[in-house]
Amino acid sequence: MLVHYTESMPAQNVPEPWLRGTLTDVPAVQRAILHALELAKEDLERWCGELTDEQVNARPNGIAPVAFQLRHIARSLDRLLTYADGKSLSTEQIAAMKAELEPGARRGEIFSELVTALKSADQRVRAFSPADFELPRTIGRQQMPTTLGGILVHVADHTQRHVGQAITTAKIVKGVDIA
Repeated sequence: MLVHYTESMPAQNVPEPWLRGTLTDVPAVQRAILHALELAKEDLERWCGELTDEQVNARPNGIAPVAFQLRHIARSLDRLLTYADGKSLSTEQIAAMKAELEPGARRGEIFSELVTALKSADQRVRAFSPADFELPRTIGRQQMPTTLGGILVHVADHTQRHVGQAITTAKIVKGVDIA
């Protein structure tokens, strides 16, 4: 039985994207990455979507705000997929990275940036051929060695790491008991 998510379904009754039987036309590794990105979007909308501008910028006990986490997810997707393409970062990407922690974010703008980045990442991840996953790639100024497949898997795990941090911070600023 396939279960398809609809906006009217309560979040607790919807299986995670990887259990919905979707994206069956996409090779397994890319499907898993796309499902992780889909879950990221749903979780961030659920836990952070209703925060105020003040709440997305709050830094309880000095931790990074939700705004940083959302910007970092969006912008790191672009950076990682640039490396996956075998390219170096542009000066614009480096400047955007350095601005991720800037205060004064507006919730609507950062969610718009996030959604745009997730849509772009979806298209970019789909464009890779599984036959190329073992191709060598390098990351950063130090040219750390990896493979195309390694970068793509990191796209998913890195995104999920920052989703967890965003949700935890959101719960703290909303005063939700996280115990």
